[in-house]
Amino acid sequence: MSAETDKIRRDFKASDDRRDAGLTTPEGIRRFDNIPYGPDGMEILDVYRPRAAGAAPLPVIVSVHGGGWVYGTKETYQFYCMDLALRGFAVVNFTYRLAPEAKFPASLEDTVLVFRWVLDNAERYGFDPRHVFAVGDSAGGHILTLFCQLCTNPAYARRYAFSPPDGFAPRAVALNCGAYHHARPKGAPTAGLMGEVLPGGGTKAEFALVDALRYVTGDFPPTFLMTSTGDFLQEDALLMARRLTRACVPFELHLYGDSVERLGHVFHCDVKTQAAKICNDDECAFFRRFIGN
Repeated sequence: MSAETDKIRRDFKASDDRRDAGLTTPEGIRRFDNIPYGPDGMEILDVYRPRAAGAAPLPVIVSVHGGGWVYGTKETYQFYCMDLALRGFAVVNFTYRLAPEAKFPASLEDTVLVFRWVLDNAERYGFDPRHVFAVGDSAGGHILTLFCQLCTNPAYARRYAFSPPDGFAPRAVALNCGAYHHARPKGAPTAGLMGEVLPGGGTKAEFALVDALRYVTGDFPPTFLMTSTGDFLQEDALLMARRLTRACVPFELHLYGDSVERLGHVFHCDVKTQAAKICNDDECAFFRRFIGN
């Protein structure tokens, strides 16, 4: 493990602990914890449902957590995901295998397994399989984008030894402060870190494979694309917006904050804040537009 990865894990954990200090499971949430979804011991997930819904089938949101491909678990995203569930959704919050211990495409393969699990367990956990949505933050936005491309770009899907459920794609997705473009010059913000993630250390072919801007087609799901005034990956959102435009994919681009309130990277995960409430309300409202269609 590099010094960079070690620092990310320590710093991100301290920041997440401060963010979530004092939070507990809301009374309005019913949770199902530590459900295995794959063969590896790390491959576990939680399901959160609003208690008021009873056993009724609900539209479901799958959350792909952030953490620079090297950090994060479902525990670091539990309060954010339960906050989404309070808006009337079932939410699946999963831990995926991290680099450098598990090199790419382990995280993408785990994401495929989760969506298969959602469809296979729809009746048991009250999921409406016609209305499956997803959110992905930072590195999770990158992983979710690649997953959507597996679902909608057959040529790209053939480059992997695993595949998404036949005929499946999320109804719509939210990409939050994501990292999408990896054909970067040496020394760019994620270039060194991707050397830890990729099995060959970051060959030209590997960087091309994970450059999510390359593989968007017109069948990519409708997208809520979000960044903020203090997001260090803001430029990636603008690049993705151009790519979605060229592919004629329906999307909305949202910039949160202003010159006075410079909202930071993945600000929306801090559910104690008004800014997070506004953003998360907006994303769930976007998803509701595709319910019943």
